Amino acid sequence: MKKLILMLAITFSTAAVFTSCREEKSGVEKAADDIEDAADDVGDEVEDATDDM
Repeated sequence: MKKLILMLAITFSTAAVFTSCREEKSGVEKAADDIEDAADDVGDEVEDATDDM
């Protein structure tokens, strides 16, 4: 019985550690990622337009 409780406690502790260590992006980082994605999309559209000519 003690081993079962110990194993459950270890499993719970391990799960808590891994779920609490996620990195959250700030608003500035999200905005920078959005701008980078938009710039990539524009670059792709320009390449497609020049390929069609």
